[in-house]
Amino acid sequence: MTTTGRTAPNGRRVTMFAAGALAAAALIAGCGSSGGGSSSSSTMHSGSQTQATLMTEHNGTLGTLVTDGQGFTLYRFDQDTNNPSATHCTGDCATLWPPELTTGSGAPALKGIDAKLVSTVTRPDGTHQVTLNGWPLYRYAPDTKPGQTNGQGVGGTWWATTPTGDKAMAGTAPSMPSGGGY
Repeated sequence: MTTTGRTAPNGRRVTMFAAGALAAAALIAGCGSSGGGSSSSSTMHSGSQTQATLMTEHNGTLGTLVTDGQGFTLYRFDQDTNNPSATHCTGDCATLWPPELTTGSGAPALKGIDAKLVSTVTRPDGTHQVTLNGWPLYRYAPDTKPGQTNGQGVGGTWWATTPTGDKAMAGTAPSMPSGGGY
């Protein structure tokens, strides 16, 4: 990260993180319908591909949702397809919306999810993304604590996932959270 220093009128040194701000802006702006140019973006929470865990958690507003093994909400993307399963969030998009990955040989561990609905789809970079009822599953990077649903309704195309792979919906249309795009 590049830093630059400036001296404020009061004599204190002010450090600016220019590269970090540019990177954040690129992530937000770069997550368009095709997700950007690069198809290489397969980092999970730990940065490596391991066996996934899917479980259910109750949300007071949205009902029963699917989470990963750490309790983070999993989302589906309207621009993906479920029949056949296809992922369209790659490159910068997959940085903001990390795909839920699993090893090619291991089925995800399940708690409260029907195993018949769970499979994987091979991403353009060769990694295996977990699907639920055919829909590829993702995390939302701005969800920093288990149980958060900051990605719900982002761009009118991202939705928390129910145990049947459907979109979680509250009584009214969600508003777009600040600070995130797709």
